[in-house]
Amino acid sequence: MPHDRVPELLARATEALEAEFGALPHFEPELDVGAEAMAGVLKDAARRLGDNYPYFHPLYAGQMLKPPHPVARAAYALAMKINPNNHARDGGRASSEMEVEAVKEIAGIFAWTEYLGHLTSSGTFANLEALWMAGQLAPGCRIVGSEQAHYTHQRISGVLKLEYASVRADGHGRMSVEALEDELRKGGVGTVVATLGTTAMGAVDSLDEILKLKARYGFRVHVDAAYGGYFALVPAALDESARRAYAAMGRADSIVVDPHKHGLQPYGCGCVLFRDPAVGRFYKHNSPYTYFTSKELHLGEISLECSRAGAAAVALWATQRLLPLKPDGEFARGLAKGRRAALELDRRLRGDARFEALAAGGPELDIVVWKVKAENAESASRQAREVFDACARLGLHFALVQLPGSWFGTHTLPAVSNDDDPVTCLRSVLMKPEHEAWMGEIWERLSAACAEVVGR
Repeated sequence: MPHDRVPELLARATEALEAEFGALPHFEPELDVGAEAMAGVLKDAARRLGDNYPYFHPLYAGQMLKPPHPVARAAYALAMKINPNNHARDGGRASSEMEVEAVKEIAGIFAWTEYLGHLTSSGTFANLEALWMAGQLAPGCRIVGSEQAHYTHQRISGVLKLEYASVRADGHGRMSVEALEDELRKGGVGTVVATLGTTAMGAVDSLDEILKLKARYGFRVHVDAAYGGYFALVPAALDESARRAYAAMGRADSIVVDPHKHGLQPYGCGCVLFRDPAVGRFYKHNSPYTYFTSKELHLGEISLECSRAGAAAVALWATQRLLPLKPDGEFARGLAKGRRAALELDRRLRGDARFEALAAGGPELDIVVWKVKAENAESASRQAREVFDACARLGLHFALVQLPGSWFGTHTLPAVSNDDDPVTCLRSVLMKPEHEAWMGEIWERLSAACAEVVGR
């Protein structure tokens, strides 16, 4: 759908929404300052917003920034006509129902029909709820995650006064199962955080192997799939190890997915799911003014957050209505395109003498990392930063990441330790479906930037 049709479609939908309340007597808003003043402010805002990277364009291939689908933007704006609050049904009656329906479809990706779940303002808060629940179910026990897990897990554990232990990652960027078992033998582990799609490189922890350890050591498993969760819809596009991990997701105790990453949603929209609905007992609280207008479940009764944007639920509901979360649907095909783009970029990098790709193999999802070939880590890091800047001057935007230098090249991988010399690498997140068609242009600009820096 052409994006220039969005204002027209939103205007029509707004008229339909206003008709729903047509029986109310007319009134004039007291803070109405006039269209000309608003137009001036909005023009100034547009000018200020121009001071950004072009996150929406295929030539932006840096951080995890995927433009919301036009229907999500329109539905969010439509909902803001009412500005619902999905804490209680007093503040978001319709949008609460839409949240329940949207979350049900996300849970269905993992074949969960009985669960407890809701949307959150972010993946960080979704993970906070999961680790808070871990502390309720196993008070005083430790949280364990990979050194490549998102840094918020350690921070959240500190906030919750739970001890956190970081486990070594292997050359694939996955949590080392052997190192994890060493940590488990020490005892006192209540929850293991498995990351399906690390932020740095899209690595997929071996969830199937972690669950085997759970059977022996008796811990909870929380899956942080904030970035990578939707790839469960396209198992055929994944390598065998990642496929096995995704197939095991339904056996986890809790899962976090971020619709504002691959789910085509505006910020902020996270989702937390618990396999056992009975954990809802830990959320119980009394409020003398909130929960008496309906006998139906208020989402605030199963959430640590109070006020939450009902517009986020409306946008997600509308997007999933248009693009259902089906393995053979258009949404899933978009994920597969990004995955193919990542594989193609990795293939080109491995065939170019100027670069070194991951020695362990190609990308597991749609993130590609590589280093500039140089005589030492310091020189490689400096040239990566120079290539990054040169690409930006050509309108191509990547990101930078620091990883162990021994993870790159064609040599035999050594045992990776935490003090392995880090090297600054280039990183590309190819999460837009359009990236596949734009790979030729991306490669041409990357090559031109490297010619400027490396001289080859």
